[in-house]
Amino acid sequence: MIQMNKLKIDPLFYSFIEKEALPGSEVDSQAFWQGFSKIIHGLSPENRRLLEERKRMQEQINQWHCRQNWKQMRGEYERFLKEIGYIESEKEPFSITTEQVDREIASQAGPQLVVPVNNARYAINAANARWGSLYDALYGTNVIDEAEGAEKGTAYNPVRGRKVVDYAKTFLDQIAPLQSGSHKEVTQYLIEGGKLHAAVNKETTRLKDERQFAGWQGEEENPSAVLLLNHDLYIDIQLDRAHPVGKTDPAGVKDVVMEAAITTIMDCEDSVAAVDAEDKVLVYRNWLGLMKGTLSSVFQKGDKEVTRNLNEDRSYLSPDGSELILPGRSLLLVRNVGHLMTSSMVLDQEGQEVPEGIIDTVVTSLLAKHDLLRKGRMKNSAAGSVYIVKPKMHGSKEAAFANKCFNQVEDLLGLERYTLKIGVMDEERRTSLNLANCIFEVKERIVFINTGFLDRTGDEIYTSMLAGAMVRKNEMKSTDWLQGYEKSNVDTGLNCALPGRAQIGKGMWAMPDQMKEMMEQKHTHLEAGGNTAWVPSPTAATLHALHYHQLRVKDIQKDLLQQTKNRKPEILTLPLLEGSCTAEEIQQELDNNVQGLLGYVVRWVEHGTGCSKVPDIHHIGLMEDRATLRISSQHLANWLEHGLCSNEQMMETLKRMAEVVDHQNARDPQYLPMAQNFERSIAFQAACELIFEGKNQPSGYTEPILHRRRKEFKARSYAARI
Repeated sequence: MIQMNKLKIDPLFYSFIEKEALPGSEVDSQAFWQGFSKIIHGLSPENRRLLEERKRMQEQINQWHCRQNWKQMRGEYERFLKEIGYIESEKEPFSITTEQVDREIASQAGPQLVVPVNNARYAINAANARWGSLYDALYGTNVIDEAEGAEKGTAYNPVRGRKVVDYAKTFLDQIAPLQSGSHKEVTQYLIEGGKLHAAVNKETTRLKDERQFAGWQGEEENPSAVLLLNHDLYIDIQLDRAHPVGKTDPAGVKDVVMEAAITTIMDCEDSVAAVDAEDKVLVYRNWLGLMKGTLSSVFQKGDKEVTRNLNEDRSYLSPDGSELILPGRSLLLVRNVGHLMTSSMVLDQEGQEVPEGIIDTVVTSLLAKHDLLRKGRMKNSAAGSVYIVKPKMHGSKEAAFANKCFNQVEDLLGLERYTLKIGVMDEERRTSLNLANCIFEVKERIVFINTGFLDRTGDEIYTSMLAGAMVRKNEMKSTDWLQGYEKSNVDTGLNCALPGRAQIGKGMWAMPDQMKEMMEQKHTHLEAGGNTAWVPSPTAATLHALHYHQLRVKDIQKDLLQQTKNRKPEILTLPLLEGSCTAEEIQQELDNNVQGLLGYVVRWVEHGTGCSKVPDIHHIGLMEDRATLRISSQHLANWLEHGLCSNEQMMETLKRMAEVVDHQNARDPQYLPMAQNFERSIAFQAACELIFEGKNQPSGYTEPILHRRRKEFKARSYAARI
């Protein structure tokens, strides 16, 4: 370790800061380390006190449930939570005042990606998902059925291709209709006098709303692209009669390209397995590459080596003849870790690990300063802001602490106040009940709130662990607390005047292969008032973008503002099991939860994969991260606590499901089967610990166990190599 200003710094981290992060940042090395040490030693004690307050409140709630029956004492329950400070006194009505917010957050509504930033290829793909081919997205997914000869196959199927084109042009007719005829009938698009003309049935027509024509590429009489605008999102109709698809199209349309993932969260948290300096430096290095515009990825695709870089901006001629430059990449936010975990990468003057969340705030902000200084090849924020999403905060004191940390980091880096913007994730029960107060503490810098069913459910179970057995996992989505939580989040955001300054987000679609089902269901996120929602892939972003053309979220939010109300009674309705489950139902629930838990944990602990498509018990691929694990582990711990199953039954299920997971991963040459030696399998032991010790984990989080077991696996692997 390197001694620096009362800190001990891991050499890998120190070298990265000195050689890569600081050069070009206009931050002096000595001043940085002095300021970093001051922030660490000044804020760490308060960080620890906030965690102690979480623990104290949870102990009081546990004691209350041991004394009282919630079903008989519901009115007393809310009064009790107020007495202990769990429910706070509400602030007077207020509006947020955030300024210098990019239009992607302030005024556009559209899909949002979340991607592990430690995977350069995924990060670049997500950044480039600002624009996506609608033809490709439709052709490769189940949105287009395979009936009547429209199978995907291994070669291009013109029957399927015709279905794709028909779907896309029906969409164009819906969102940008012509004065007469259909986009399906157009034989030529051309520009005359700054207006878009379309030849239909030997006549010329124009758009019904000519304001939707935004620009073009190429020659006026033979454009290579026609740009449309609807609900603040662009659509690029690409034209090329020599293209294999374009030559079969009456108008020469080769593709319809959608403005899709307008924002992306580059994740340092739930989708990342970063447990030491080696892991963390990779996270930071990739974020720096994104901020400089230099990140690239080289990988094998078949027998070819492919290099992937960040997309350039897109240039068009606008109707008045001036140049129109549109961003080629998604606006990037970065999700830091929460307040809980500490890092061995930095030790304080007492030799203690320091809060990782504080390190993240300092370092990700330092790296983003390269974008603010415009020294990179590309720019991220045109407004000159840095967007940091802060997860897993409990109540307004923790939001105020984050704000204090942001203030001090701005001072350290020489940034103007409120350059660092914050996204507050509403995924803990204490935050849901006090969301307006949390927003108040960061009202000058907030740009994002959201709901997250997964983490929020994990905290719901953990907080009321001793109240009784919880409903089955799949029944959670129809419970009163969840419906109240989802609506209350939007109500609060609207009442605090987030529209026009900040996003109100909705959660992830977890089945990346089930795009038809997503298209049939995910429009409800817009109808609920969300102006962004998470999707699991660039393809999903392209398809979900259609919803934002079909529904105008700004109008929906105006209507919902008239319907807001106090939803605390709903949020405080515990999701307790009514009646009993049959032995078969109990075993089904155990099998489902345990199989998913094992499938994720084995990749996290032994492969260092924080997010991946994990097959469920029915072999359907689900996007899994630590939030999904938190639900499963807490649900199993809850049923154990209340005797719906025994330790012996749980262990039998774990061993049987380990064989299922082993079989699902049999083709992976690096996979280590669990069932061959349960005692030696670190992944299997981690899974057992997450369940049997689940109720004792802080707030039900999985990180402490996962991090310790991942370090154990890395140490064993290192020892085996030497």
